Amino acid sequence: MALVPYDGNYLPVLSKLHNSSAEFHFADHNVRLTQDWNKLGVAAVVWDAAVVMCMYLELGQVELTGKVAIELGAGTGLVGIVAALLGAKKVTITDREPALGFLAANVKENIPPDQLGAVEVSELTWGQGLERYPTGGFDIVLGADIVYLEDTFPSLLQTMEHLSSESSVVLLACKIRYERDTNFLSMLKQRFTVHEVHYDKERDIHIYKAVKLPARRDL
Repeated sequence: MALVPYDGNYLPVLSKLHNSSAEFHFADHNVRLTQDWNKLGVAAVVWDAAVVMCMYLELGQVELTGKVAIELGAGTGLVGIVAALLGAKKVTITDREPALGFLAANVKENIPPDQLGAVEVSELTWGQGLERYPTGGFDIVLGADIVYLEDTFPSLLQTMEHLSSESSVVLLACKIRYERDTNFLSMLKQRFTVHEVHYDKERDIHIYKAVKLPARRDL
């Protein structure tokens, strides 16, 4: 859901984001991702939140083996790729249409051939076309650094509600930069129980676990 261009006069600290690729080692695999800042902006680079999310998944605090997972606003696809490498039964990696070719290439590059059938790249613009995705059909919903555009908050929340059941786990990795970020957490807590389960002090990344509240049954 990124696809938001940044000014070319970026800070030197962000120069690594303009590299044509980024390499990591997760789940006993070397993961090499193509980046393309100039074409797709923030959607096509690896941000710290995705790295911290992958580190958290490697800790085994959330059971992935045999689970059906979906990543929202996937960008380079790092989180979804690592979820698949860690044993998820089925992973749907989503973003908006302009990013799909780029995303699919990263998936093909990093998922072993015998596992490719368990990974699907799919278009998802939050709040739109949700009928294409099963209601409550995912055990795990993943999002890394997707909480930053306030205008998208209602549609993001609607999408998370649609995809998850009361037994699903939603994991969000993000920086808390502005008041709007805490506002989103407040919105989330109206529909989900929310707990902070991890904090990476070095990168200033929080990971929140959310579980859908039971549907209200008015008497």
